Amino acid sequence: MSSHIVTCAACGRRNKVPAAASGVPHCGHCHATLPWIADADDTSFAEVAEKSVIPALVDLWAPWCGPCRQVSPALEQVAAELAGQVKLVKVNVDDSPRISSRFDVTAVPTLLVMRNGEVISRQAGAAPAHVLRQWVTGVLADYSARRDR
Repeated sequence: MSSHIVTCAACGRRNKVPAAASGVPHCGHCHATLPWIADADDTSFAEVAEKSVIPALVDLWAPWCGPCRQVSPALEQVAAELAGQVKLVKVNVDDSPRISSRFDVTAVPTLLVMRNGEVISRQAGAAPAHVLRQWVTGVLADYSARRDR
């Protein structure tokens, strides 16, 4: 599994963030919560997304897709704004045909919010960061409210 290098917004230090871990990532210097961004494929998806300790925002994308390239920075912004609350998992559907088939991806980008291995919301298409953040926070709030009943 790969890891991403993330620059801490609080202190500017660069941190290596693993694709899967038992807790949320924190800066090794100032201990601020870091955005969690990971890549997954057919072999690593279960470990990276389904077993995530926090909800996973799954971006099913393709390198040839213009809207996918457009929405990627917005998703990274949402991951940064919701650091510690959501994990962004990016899946290249061209390299992951089983994941693409499993989630019946007919258009890219397709976005999923997963919690405990279950898809709790899905949407297709690109959107600006504020719309994506509103969607994700709404989905998580609805899920928590249903679970607490």
